[in-house]
Amino acid sequence: MNILGAGQCGTLLAAMLARHVPRIDLYERGGDPRCGVASAGRSINLALAARGVRALEAAQVMPRVRPLLVPMRGRMVHKLDGSTEFLPYGQRDDEVIFSVSRGQLNQVLLDAAEEHSNVRVHFRHEVRGFDPASGIARIRDHAGGSDIEVGGPALIAADGAGSVVRNAYASTGLIGATEARLQHGYKELTIPAAADGTFQLDPGALHIWPRGEFMLIALPNPGGDFTLTLFLPNEGEQSFATLLTEDAVEALFATNFADAAELIPDLCRSLISNPLGLLGTVRCRRWHDGDKLLLIGDAAHAVVPFHGQGMNLAFEDCVLLEQILGELGPQWQQVFARYESMQLANANAIADMALENYVEMRDTVRDPKFALQKALSFELERRLPDRFIPRYSMVMFHAEIPYRVAKERGALQQALLERLTRNAGRLDQIDLDAAAAIVCAELAPI
Repeated sequence: MNILGAGQCGTLLAAMLARHVPRIDLYERGGDPRCGVASAGRSINLALAARGVRALEAAQVMPRVRPLLVPMRGRMVHKLDGSTEFLPYGQRDDEVIFSVSRGQLNQVLLDAAEEHSNVRVHFRHEVRGFDPASGIARIRDHAGGSDIEVGGPALIAADGAGSVVRNAYASTGLIGATEARLQHGYKELTIPAAADGTFQLDPGALHIWPRGEFMLIALPNPGGDFTLTLFLPNEGEQSFATLLTEDAVEALFATNFADAAELIPDLCRSLISNPLGLLGTVRCRRWHDGDKLLLIGDAAHAVVPFHGQGMNLAFEDCVLLEQILGELGPQWQQVFARYESMQLANANAIADMALENYVEMRDTVRDPKFALQKALSFELERRLPDRFIPRYSMVMFHAEIPYRVAKERGALQQALLERLTRNAGRLDQIDLDAAAAIVCAELAPI
């Protein structure tokens, strides 16, 4: 078996499928990150939630990953006047998400894959082309200075959102891929640890500065620093297109992020010189081509990062694919077809929810009604845990609930929350017994 791409998805998949196939060759265009070769232009932090944890436990690597994690129990909302408000993600002790370094996690997964004697990782091997008719990928061996060809059956493309393999199918119509670019981009900054090595912000939260059409977020790192990400329109009056001078940067931060600005060394130079990241959603009508090829992870379904589920979705892919392979054996056409039929609707559902969550993070979270509906949803969950689980919790903390179910159920629950809070400004203005009765009457058990 050949796997293209040794990011988080490709390495975890190799480690898991090595238990079922005699040999796996894993091809990666970059160098070995364990030798100090990092991928450029990628977000430094990733969010790990229940689906990702389940996958890492299935691969038996969670004990090695756990020391890399910084738990976040909710959002710390930084308001324009400088005050803050903490909004918990869930209400149980285990309902947390984790900030984790992309590079450190990738190194752990590479080690896990190479511990299997039947896995070989080939670094500096870049996919240059793919022929859909033959199922052959052309790979440039930068170390050896030559081209090689690899193919199926069971070629798996985990080569990311810009997948060369997926793009090769554009003229065939078979995969039916679409790419929707978000008209917003991002740049990353850093808040360093204090002189004594401690955090300068509360490390138990994802910090967010919601400002309507744009926002700043900060995720903690184990070393005491924070990785900040500024999300802003690419064009327009308040956009990256106009954020080209020190005066423009200073004005933006003085007006919108004054408390963060004083913690960021060399803010202007860093923001102007750091690369601009692109955001978009990839969807496909199909992910497989008979027994020749399967697209997986971002190559099949890249999503915007606003629900923190891109990696978690990819890891869920790995769990499902291994499960099906264990049931059917290496009947690759049947394995790929079943996997696609079970997961494609889930990928589309979380893509939609991730886009919706961007609006929530940068804007809706500022509405007092949002906090009231969140408080009511927690109360209903306490009273009726088999009938009402907040949509965010279904996505982040309940790996057993498919994304498509979370989306469908979440829409029904949101309509109820809006009805029940229409004439209320506080939780004590709602008849909670009556609200629970309405939920029982209108929602079946999950």
